[in-house]
Amino acid sequence: MVTFAVLALVVGILWLAASLVGFVFKLTFAVVGSLVGLLAGMAGLLVGAVLLLLLAPVLALALLPLAMPALIVMALVWLVVRATRGASSTPAMTAR
Repeated sequence: MVTFAVLALVVGILWLAASLVGFVFKLTFAVVGSLVGLLAGMAGLLVGAVLLLLLAPVLALALLPLAMPALIVMALVWLVVRATRGASSTPAMTAR
């Protein structure tokens, strides 16, 4: 009976040691994986920002014919409002 208890104790200690080793491996790979994921995300943001800076003017020029009627209407409204207001009086600078 004592032999069985010693054997169970040894097996239990080996089991706990193996689970501790597994936990350390799992923790190590989780930390390394999260760092790799963080770096990949930052690189993706950098690449996305550079592509946005490069493609935004091209996209704006491509959509210009679609937006031209609205721009013309806004320009006409601005001209009419400016013409009906007259000259605006700006306050003169006074010496202190």
